[in-house]
Amino acid sequence: MIAHVTRRNFIRGIGLISTSAALAACAQQTVHTDQASEKMQAATPLLAIIHTNDTHGHDVEVKGDDSTEGNFSMAAVAALKKEWEQKGYEVLLVDAGDATQGTPLVDTSDGAPSIAFMNSCGYNLMAVGNHEFDWGLEALDKNVSAAAFPVISANVLDAKTGELHFAPNTVVELEGGTKVGFFGLTTPTTRTTTHPKNIEGLQFLEEDELIDCALEQVDELRGQGCDLVVCVGHLGNQASSGQNTSENVLQNVEGIDLFIDGHDHLQVEEEVAGVLLVETGCYLHNIGVVAIDEGVPTNQPVPYGSFDGIDTATQAIIDDENARVEEQLGVVLGSTPFMLDGERVPGVRTQETNLGDFCSEAFRWTATQELGFDVDAGLLNGGGIRASVGAGDISLKVIKTVMPFSNELAVIDVTGAQLLEALEAACQGIGANDAMGAFPQVSRITYTIDASIPYDKGPNYPDSTFASPAAPGARVTIEDVNGKGFSEDATYSIATSNYLCIGGDTYHAFKDASDVKEPTTFGFDYEAFVSFLVEGCDHTVPNDYAEPHGYITITGLE
Repeated sequence: MIAHVTRRNFIRGIGLISTSAALAACAQQTVHTDQASEKMQAATPLLAIIHTNDTHGHDVEVKGDDSTEGNFSMAAVAALKKEWEQKGYEVLLVDAGDATQGTPLVDTSDGAPSIAFMNSCGYNLMAVGNHEFDWGLEALDKNVSAAAFPVISANVLDAKTGELHFAPNTVVELEGGTKVGFFGLTTPTTRTTTHPKNIEGLQFLEEDELIDCALEQVDELRGQGCDLVVCVGHLGNQASSGQNTSENVLQNVEGIDLFIDGHDHLQVEEEVAGVLLVETGCYLHNIGVVAIDEGVPTNQPVPYGSFDGIDTATQAIIDDENARVEEQLGVVLGSTPFMLDGERVPGVRTQETNLGDFCSEAFRWTATQELGFDVDAGLLNGGGIRASVGAGDISLKVIKTVMPFSNELAVIDVTGAQLLEALEAACQGIGANDAMGAFPQVSRITYTIDASIPYDKGPNYPDSTFASPAAPGARVTIEDVNGKGFSEDATYSIATSNYLCIGGDTYHAFKDASDVKEPTTFGFDYEAFVSFLVEGCDHTVPNDYAEPHGYITITGLE
């Protein structure tokens, strides 16, 4: 039997005792770095695992200013890899998912450019994130085939056959013979964070099955003689994910030596059950590095501004693609005299913002023009807004960066009761430190959230990882819809996205409404932004969007 390697005896897992037989023989004693002989320390391979996550197509360098946090070019990742190699380290470069979607740089070609950039950098592997599915399974499979590295996930199966859709793991053998095994995990919330058509025919192992899957991967990799086992997950630790988190995996699975995570866009360095858990944040604001020297892993993240290396070959590929996109989408459509806030936290996932107001009203205004009657309100999930808009010119590229998903605009008739349930469910993260993409940005709906009242969970919605509200209206009160007051018995027309109408995120109540009366759909979400800016606002964002309109009130926060 091969012994599991915990972080306390991590020193043995990276080559001080490199054979599985010796590892098993020493399983009963704990080896500390200061106890290891000089000879053994000298024999230890120097290993650096450089990691990225949730780059979302932010592969061009952005120099930071007062309103914008700077980010690296992907060419800096390639240069950092070479720098660590020059220091004498063996370097493994990995990504924890959500690389192929997020900005026009990669979106206009269904994520393919990001794979080309990563190929140039020399990535060793990538885990599958939920947004890898946004261009559909055919496009994802094409991207996987184009990758010069394994794209891994151990918990995504063909629903009919039970066979794995992706390679579950990969093993890298270092020069000294030490074997490093990696396995991937993909968040089961993918089922409700991408359009159902994009994952049709797939099953995502979750909760107890996810834990069993991870245990099997550890055993399999140890069975292949791996001295070090690393999970590269796209799980995060959001409360709304239930048991499907990286922390829960580490608390229930022995034998993982390092967990590289993604999904929730946070900077993480913590020890869970004796194992180092790391995450870089997002958008290449940081590049992650875990250095292993003399058997000891240390987290050494590289924040933007602290490294200026550029790999010229990779940068040339990025520049060529960026020039193509700029030519295609660079036309200026209008301007704003102030920043429109599309930040994640605090921002569109936690509170009302002026960009949330503008996008919601763009939906409502465009739908009203299209249908010829006064649509009551606009609503979109905060996760549908992916970037802020800085003061100055607004191009089509900027708009498609804000709204990269190309969801269809839809008008749906909902009862007051269905609207209340939708808001109650979508606001469940408020007060729980859970920045959910479901959070409702609205126009002409006035509502209050009492965060001092815990969200009362009912059963999970069908085929969803999100819990329904046991008592709609317990935390959320709707005061008004389009100047009509509010009644649970009334019917309201809401301009939103087709993604919410099919029950995306927590909006199963909208799916119920859609089953009664099919929504009217037309155009795309970003086209509504364009129409409202150009025709509704005469190319300039009005001054009354300098601050949020006051549609949303949150009380009871500590």
